[in-house]
Amino acid sequence: MKEMTPRQIVAELDKYVIGQDDAKKSVAIALRNRWRRRNADEEIRDEIIPNNIIMIGPTGVGKTEIARRLARLAEAPFVKVEATKFTEVGYVGRDVDSMIRDLTDVAINMVRAEQTARVRERAVELAEERILDLLIPPAAPRKDAGVQGPGFVLQPGRDTDADASVPSDEHELRERTREKFREKLKRGDLDKREIEIDVAADQPAMMQVFGPMGIEEMGLNLQDMFGNLTGKRRKKRRLNVTEAREVLTNEEAEKLVDMEAVTKEALDRVQQAGIVFIDEIDKVAAPSAVRNGSPDVSRQGVQRDLLPIVEGSTVTTKYGLVKTDHILFIASGAFHSAKPSDLIPELQGRFPIRVELSSLSESDFVRILTEPRNALLKQYQALLASEGVDIWFSDDAVKAIARIAAEVNDQVENIGARRLHTILTTLLEEILFEVPDMHTGDRIEITEDLVEERLAAIARNRDLSEYVL
Repeated sequence: MKEMTPRQIVAELDKYVIGQDDAKKSVAIALRNRWRRRNADEEIRDEIIPNNIIMIGPTGVGKTEIARRLARLAEAPFVKVEATKFTEVGYVGRDVDSMIRDLTDVAINMVRAEQTARVRERAVELAEERILDLLIPPAAPRKDAGVQGPGFVLQPGRDTDADASVPSDEHELRERTREKFREKLKRGDLDKREIEIDVAADQPAMMQVFGPMGIEEMGLNLQDMFGNLTGKRRKKRRLNVTEAREVLTNEEAEKLVDMEAVTKEALDRVQQAGIVFIDEIDKVAAPSAVRNGSPDVSRQGVQRDLLPIVEGSTVTTKYGLVKTDHILFIASGAFHSAKPSDLIPELQGRFPIRVELSSLSESDFVRILTEPRNALLKQYQALLASEGVDIWFSDDAVKAIARIAAEVNDQVENIGARRLHTILTTLLEEILFEVPDMHTGDRIEITEDLVEERLAAIARNRDLSEYVL
């Protein structure tokens, strides 16, 4: 991340998101500013606050994808939440503090995975030793080895416990046998052999409690507390060596990972590099509070509760206190029936950067279908390739798909690029059904005529389009 300039960040986003140059430029600057703050003078570092962003645009134009790809570029803890899921403190539902607790959980899992990867090689060695112990139990101390005591050494042949030792030749034979089995284990010769291992039993899931002031954490804290008091339950499992190696490797890695260091690193990442993406923030604005005749449940209250989190406060999590002063908040909303100015003034002030995303055109749809690394056509080609079938889309067919998607968006409801999913699902439904019965190596060509045949009639019928596309 420290080597990526805003221009390079935009170039990476271009690989997955078509258009929306202003939004990509704004988030790239915001991300680079995070690195700049961490490398600023200590005297002013804590005074530099993040420039939170609010993205305004219709659904399906790339708001969520921009935020998700940004988090991956930054390798930062990232969580996506929907503003409509929260209620004001005092109502039944999730409180806004839970987004920070969720972000902390993401950071813990991220750092733990990194630490686990670092110790995995050692964990594999320990797991293999445990498997060897089951296949060839280790030899007892040799009879002629002598016994080391506190301040003295018992020489061979003197007062040693004969029952607890084995003859020298038997000891050496067993050690040679273990070495042979160790080589077989590494070569994979024993992978199919079944063994019985002792593993930790899965803990039953506890009911989540919703309520004010973070009481939803109570179930998790009680589970941890009682788990520490009673110890983890163990159970016997019969697995082949390949499966046992994986299970035991995970167990050994868990023992090797220092959870105190993980927690410390994770909390630091949350506070210095965490990103929270708040979607559908327009739904808690005033005009949408009485949508469809429903009463205002606490939308203004949610805004008031969001304010201290975004401004900077301290949230209690089960891993410790988390300060939100330098967490980057990116909000988004379609703002069809509300405007950003309908949010309470204090909350508006905490999102100084506003970016408007434009609706997608027919030419944008053509690019979305073909250019990104995860383009829809590439996804379907990969799916059918798994069946040994090659599918090919002509340029005219791609343009026809894009044109129909744009027409349906204009006539029914504009859901942006998500319309392409429904269009392609309808177009390829029969093919996806028949493919398993085809011959490996077959080639399917999608032409403009085929697209028109399967989609044009549906696209022209408004009522049918509403339900099918």
